[in-house]
Amino acid sequence: MIDIHTHLLNNVDDGSRGVIESLTSFKLAEKAGFTDIILTPHYIDGYYDNDYESTKPKIQELKSKLYDNNILINLHQGNEIYISEKIGEWIENGVVSKLGKSRYLLFELPQKSRILILNKLVDDIIATGCIPVLAHPERYLFVQHDPNELIPLIEKGVLMQSNYGSIFGQYGKEAQKTLIKMLKNNMVHFLGSDTHRTGFVYGHFDKVEHEFLKVISEEKFKELNTENPMHILEDEDIMVERPMAIKKRFFVFG
Repeated sequence: MIDIHTHLLNNVDDGSRGVIESLTSFKLAEKAGFTDIILTPHYIDGYYDNDYESTKPKIQELKSKLYDNNILINLHQGNEIYISEKIGEWIENGVVSKLGKSRYLLFELPQKSRILILNKLVDDIIATGCIPVLAHPERYLFVQHDPNELIPLIEKGVLMQSNYGSIFGQYGKEAQKTLIKMLKNNMVHFLGSDTHRTGFVYGHFDKVEHEFLKVISEEKFKELNTENPMHILEDEDIMVERPMAIKKRFFVFG
């Protein structure tokens, strides 16, 4: 399996607080069956400035620690980029990192407020030749109100990465219910841990898998956690199923 969204590059954002914590997570990931992990520290302009050049040597150092501890995980460089009007400029100037050496770019939105120029910013990303990947859409309030809002984005070329922990309600019941709807209606293209600490996903992956298999098939689960992420690492296009609109009567809160 391949994890495309993690905060395990130590001491750079709100994720891993040290090398030991990172190594503990990598050991658990290896035991769970992960072979590759993309490190995606936050890039938030003026707050977490984890740009490509400053992050690269830190990843190399962490790779050497894995080697010294005989942990068989391949690490790859990336960012989780907080959306900004500057995003096209950042990409063009090589400030932010794409996922691995691919065209895929992971970005996030505000949790509770709507970006009125989101379509324009997505167009800016696509104009650079990148393939936009939206991090954890099930957590955004506007998606929870109406998951069908994702359909125009998917049709535009945005791919969706959901978090493993959402299936357990780690981010609240609404995120959990929204993820289930998305899974049933072809609105998820990748799964990622978004792990910030040594936590539940890697250490209890059998339980994670069990919950997902209540909703999707084993084949689909493998597609989301291995096959599609491999297409990222190999910089290949993925096959996107047409998303299906969800009937409004299912948008029930509480």
